[in-house]
Amino acid sequence: MKTVLVVDDDERLRKQIYWGLRDSYAVLQAEDRHQARRVMEEAPVDLVLLDLRLPPAVDTPEEGMKTLEEIGRVKPGTKVIVLTGDKEEGTCSRAIHEGAYDYFSKPFDLEELRVVLKRAVQRQYAERQIQRQFLLSEEEGSEFANIVGKSEPMRQIFGMIGMLSRANCTVLLRGDSGTGKELVARAIHHAGERAGGPFVPVNCAAIPESLLESELFGYEKGAFTDATTTKLGKFESASGGTIFLDEIADMSLAMQAKMLRVIQERTVERLGGTKLTKTDTRVITATNTDLEELVGKKAFREDLYYRLNVVSIHLPALRERKEDIPLLVSHFIRKYNRANNKKTKGVSTRALNLLVNYDWPGNVRELENSIERAVVLGQAETLRPSDICLKPKESLLGSRLTRSSTAISLAETERELIKETLRLNHWNQTRAAKSLGIHRNTLRRKIGRLEIRQDL
Repeated sequence: MKTVLVVDDDERLRKQIYWGLRDSYAVLQAEDRHQARRVMEEAPVDLVLLDLRLPPAVDTPEEGMKTLEEIGRVKPGTKVIVLTGDKEEGTCSRAIHEGAYDYFSKPFDLEELRVVLKRAVQRQYAERQIQRQFLLSEEEGSEFANIVGKSEPMRQIFGMIGMLSRANCTVLLRGDSGTGKELVARAIHHAGERAGGPFVPVNCAAIPESLLESELFGYEKGAFTDATTTKLGKFESASGGTIFLDEIADMSLAMQAKMLRVIQERTVERLGGTKLTKTDTRVITATNTDLEELVGKKAFREDLYYRLNVVSIHLPALRERKEDIPLLVSHFIRKYNRANNKKTKGVSTRALNLLVNYDWPGNVRELENSIERAVVLGQAETLRPSDICLKPKESLLGSRLTRSSTAISLAETERELIKETLRLNHWNQTRAAKSLGIHRNTLRRKIGRLEIRQDL
C-alpha cells in the first residue's frame, strides 16, 4: 500500500482526505513544514498532498515552496500534488516549475483526486523502472554494435544493418548531425564479410577541395612540388573493406564526376598517374542535407545520386526516440566512469526528467558530451539536475527572449511551453502531457485556461 502525506494546517481538511483515501492508501498528516520533514524522516512516503500556505507565513506561499524544494532535494522520487486557492495560477505555475507533479484548487473533488493519485503512482512506477535500466548490462539487448537503443526506429535500423551486412551495395545514411551515422556505417562493415578488411572514414567537408582528390585517389611521386613519394589514396587503402564518405553533399560537381567513375568502374587513377588501379571497396556515404533538393538545383549530380542511393537509411533525431535516452545515459555513465576512474551510480529522477524533456539539437553527440561533463565534474554518486549543463530552450520562447526575462510572466512562459510541446507531439494531448510530466486532465485544464489554440 502506498503512503500519502497530507501537509495542511487545516485539520478538518486533513481528516476529510484521510477518511476519503484510507481504504487505498496509508495516510499520514503534518500541519507545517517542520512536522512534514520529521514525518518523512521517520516513514517512507510515496506521495505528498501539499498546501502552499503553511504556518507561520499563511499569507504567502513561501513556506509551501520551501517544503516543495526540500522534498525534491531529500526525497526526489516522491510525487508532490499541490493544494492551492482558486486564483493562484501564477503560484501553481511556479510550483510545477519547481517540481510539483500536479495541483488542485480548493475545494476539490475527492474522486478526481483519486484519479490523479493513481496516475502519479503509475508515473512513479515507470520512473523507477527507468532507473533500473542503469543496472542492465550491455549484453541485455540494449546495444547493437555499440549503437544504443530499444525504440522501434532503432530496432528497424538494427534489422537493416543485419540485412545490409550480407550485401555489397552502396548505402546512403541520412540524418541530422550527431545522430550516429558513422556508428551505423561501422556496424554494417563489422557485421559483414568485410569485417576483416579496413574501415576508412573520410569527412569530405573537413578536407579542402584542392586536397580532396589526392586524399581520395592518392598521387604519384612528382605529381606536384611536395609529392616526394607515391601515396595511396583512401579508396586504395580501403580495398577489401569499406570507405565511409561523410558529408558527401559538400563535394564539388567536378569531384562528383570523378567519384561517379570510381564507383561505376571500381578503379582509381592517382593524381599524376597514367594507369588505372582496381579497388574492391564498398562505399557508404552520409549526409545531413536534402540531396533531392540539391539535385533539383543542379548542385548535385543526378546520376551520382542514384548510384549512392541504392539503399537509404534515415537515422532519427534523438528527440524522435526519447525512450532511448535512459539507455544512452546509462551507457555514457559507464563509459566515462571507466575513462575517468569515477564511480557514478546513476542519475536522479529529476535529472533524468530534465534530460528526457530536452530537445537535444545536437542529438546523441550532445547528450554524450553532457554526460561526460557531468560524470567528470559531478561530486555525488548520483547525477543531479545541477550537474547537467544544457543550452537554453530558445525555441520555446522564440522572439520573446529578446525581452528581459523579468518581462515574461510565468503564465506566458507556461503557455509557450505547453503550446510548443503540443506542436512537437502533433497536438496529441496524451503524448504532450506525458512529455510535460502532468496528467492529461491537467493539461486540458491548462489549455482552456491559457486559451491555447492549434495553429492552422
